[in-house]
Amino acid sequence: MTSSFSSCSDRNRSHLDLGIKLPEALQSWLGDRKVEEVECVVSDIVGIGRGKTMPAPKFFRAQPMYLPSSIFYQTITGNYAEVDIPNAWTEADLVLVPDYATARAVPWTSDVTMQVIHDLQTQDDEPVGFAPRNVLKRIINLYHEKGWRPVVAPELEFYLTKRNINPDDPISPPVGRSGRHGVSRQAYSITGVDEYEKVVDDIYDFAEAQGLEIDTLMQEGGAGQLEINLNHGDPVDLADQVFLFKRTIREAALRHDCYATFMAKPMENEPGSAMHIHQSVVDIHTGENIFNTTNDKPSDLFYHFIGGQQKCLNSVVCMLAPYVNSYRRLVPDASAPINLEWGTDNRSTGIRVPVSGPQARRVENRVVGMDANPYLAMAACLACGYLGMTQGIIARDPIDTEAYDMPRSLPVGVIEALDLFEKNESIRELLGPTFSSVYIAIKREEYKEFLRVISPWEREHLLLNV
Repeated sequence: MTSSFSSCSDRNRSHLDLGIKLPEALQSWLGDRKVEEVECVVSDIVGIGRGKTMPAPKFFRAQPMYLPSSIFYQTITGNYAEVDIPNAWTEADLVLVPDYATARAVPWTSDVTMQVIHDLQTQDDEPVGFAPRNVLKRIINLYHEKGWRPVVAPELEFYLTKRNINPDDPISPPVGRSGRHGVSRQAYSITGVDEYEKVVDDIYDFAEAQGLEIDTLMQEGGAGQLEINLNHGDPVDLADQVFLFKRTIREAALRHDCYATFMAKPMENEPGSAMHIHQSVVDIHTGENIFNTTNDKPSDLFYHFIGGQQKCLNSVVCMLAPYVNSYRRLVPDASAPINLEWGTDNRSTGIRVPVSGPQARRVENRVVGMDANPYLAMAACLACGYLGMTQGIIARDPIDTEAYDMPRSLPVGVIEALDLFEKNESIRELLGPTFSSVYIAIKREEYKEFLRVISPWEREHLLLNV
């Protein structure tokens, strides 16, 4: 392994030689140990971690690192979409730029390993427009230009399941410490969480090693379904955390002979998994919540933010519900919204205003599925709020009844959602024309792939009946 290094001094170089201050959580985890291996990670369009792993001395030489642009043209299956980018298939190299503030432990590996999330630039030092982290940064910069700073807090719902080796087999809940399969309809059950205490303990341990802070963890309504809430903060940092948490939770589950899945609807008779996103905006200079007036009343900007969500969210549902499976969650009376009505403390609406003190006034988006790429979901939601505030969009009156009884307004499938995205030029321009073009191409290709698959329902009901 060391033969590729030019000298002994190269082998001994570290972050200290480059003046890099690693985050405290990572330093605490390392103690007196040296980093042996480094994972250089980016999120692709669908949210899969891509990158390179290398010995630490090579990483700390700080030589340029590259990834081919084509990894951003891939669907969830790994197939490539035909994207409308000049010379796309020259597969030009993109430059990996480490964000050292994201350096964290990889506590489940046998080597002393750290991971670093990277940004992507062109070889002319321009941000790569279709990289999801850059898409989110693009929206954040628009807020900053107005003197605003968005704040988010995501909720992560997921299922622990039995290992599912054969994709044709239905997914089922795992066996807990009692020896029984997990059961549903046990939301907020303390003993429900205890059933999977070994997995939960590893999640906590892995999170602590990475400096990922869990606000709360609870049993959700599905069999083997848990929810982790994260503290509020900067959207890029929180998207990074969600991105890392998905891998962390999967690794903890695998240690105990089960899977963790973030599918929106993994089991047909169980509720779906959401990633509710709480959103607020503060003044950059004063730190005050601009959703709140000096008299502790909701501000005009608060109502305009909601108005933007109501008017524009349908145009970005393809990023909040990105797969055919996503729409199996968005059905009436299944703890998921079907429209974009809003109300205070009303969980049947797509847009909810939680009970809080005036300074914590915020807007919860309940449409987002846990299968969404966190960078793109946050960018899309905040873009809608931005349009609402800058265009003075008026929110409809709030409702205090069940929104499930009102007409559906959300798209019913991924193709309808993509059509709405294509028609909204303002949203596509905000998120970036190149990104928008690539995203649409990938999702349409995924749908074509899906149509080639014959489902068990078709074999059961059509084979001998039609």
